[in-house]
Amino acid sequence: MKGVVYNLFEEAVVEKFGADIWDDLLDDAGVAGAYTSLGNYTDDEMIALVEAAAAKLDMTSSDVLRWFGEQAMPLLKQRYPDFFLPHNSSRSFVLSVNKIIHPEVRKLYSGAKCPFFHFRETPEGNVTMGYESSRRMCDLAHGFIKGAAGIFCEEVNVTHHTCMNHGADKCLMEIKWVS
Repeated sequence: MKGVVYNLFEEAVVEKFGADIWDDLLDDAGVAGAYTSLGNYTDDEMIALVEAAAAKLDMTSSDVLRWFGEQAMPLLKQRYPDFFLPHNSSRSFVLSVNKIIHPEVRKLYSGAKCPFFHFRETPEGNVTMGYESSRRMCDLAHGFIKGAAGIFCEEVNVTHHTCMNHGADKCLMEIKWVS
């Protein structure tokens, strides 16, 4: 996993809970915590940090990942405003992930292993999203969607229909924009 993800997690934790909590998470996870944005780090380190945060903050790991995704999106907008400029809605932004955003991420961060998403728009105006990644961090994607909606002053409901973390071969989520 690219170091920028760790940097965003640190920034979100410090902003919400303080530097002492971040230091506690590093200690509890048994990781050094020196992450450069271009560096590559094992997924196990992120999992350890998420599990440490879950224990420390009395949350589930899924809740931590969703929280992190939601908090990270405004931080990503600050770092990479050009990713957001062409979009006037979170729907447009989310649907651009495979074709625009992840290719740009791969240019910026050589070796990035981005998840792949399948999108299907429903007649009701919702989006069914399939998520595939060996990391099985669909809850992070869920949080990113909620965070993107916040940036565009929108509200979304995300419902998981199937999940890799519960034995499915891929995650299926329904995204419903609330008017």
